[in-house]
Amino acid sequence: MSKLGLLCLLVVAAAAQSSYDPRLSIHTIVREDVFAGFMANDNDRMARGEKTVDQLLLERPEAKAPLTAWKGSIAMKRAVDAYDAKRAAVFETEYRKAQAYYAEATKLDPNDGGVLAVVAASQALFADRLPEPQRRAAWDTSYTTFREMWKGQGPGVDRMPLHLKGELLAGMAQTAQRTGHAAEAAEFVERILTSMPGTAYAAIAQKWKEEPQAAAKTSLLCHSCHDAGRLEARKATLATTK
Repeated sequence: MSKLGLLCLLVVAAAAQSSYDPRLSIHTIVREDVFAGFMANDNDRMARGEKTVDQLLLERPEAKAPLTAWKGSIAMKRAVDAYDAKRAAVFETEYRKAQAYYAEATKLDPNDGGVLAVVAASQALFADRLPEPQRRAAWDTSYTTFREMWKGQGPGVDRMPLHLKGELLAGMAQTAQRTGHAAEAAEFVERILTSMPGTAYAAIAQKWKEEPQAAAKTSLLCHSCHDAGRLEARKATLATTK
């Protein structure tokens, strides 16, 4: 057998052997490390998450669309870091890379809920750290994408777990506020206050209601369910049900 043929066999064999329990979603597997980069600025953890994404692209080719969206979110984080550090060339490269990944993910499966969630949330999470006109573009994209999510998920929002419900309502409120849809933003702030009392989302929503000027400087997004240890806890649970 030729060396090329042997290499092909090894690649196929590696892809066939998954490193993760198939009952774990790709989002459960990658988000803890990736969000460590996003929320705690732990770029080493984020790089580890990126390696996991690349590994899963081999092991789970059917999940290419949402995994590609995750790669877009990682590139977006690197873009805003570069902009903050006044590294203009790196910013341009990473920003273009992020947009290319987002576009590819959306083209692969425009109706995939994971694609919509990652594109909408990551653009919103980093939009305020972008220069104009990229800032406006990010908020517009996030607003449009959250609205697509709302069409499908809105009717069942009150039956969702806290994290999913909170992020959807917060995403609708914040992207509407940032894109000049004031009445729509106020509507979703009220929904948060009436349907999620006592939560971090409600606390910020109340501040937005009492001090409208605060809305432009604060975020309703990412206030639950990004703590460490969730992947290991989920793996331990699955291990007891084999």
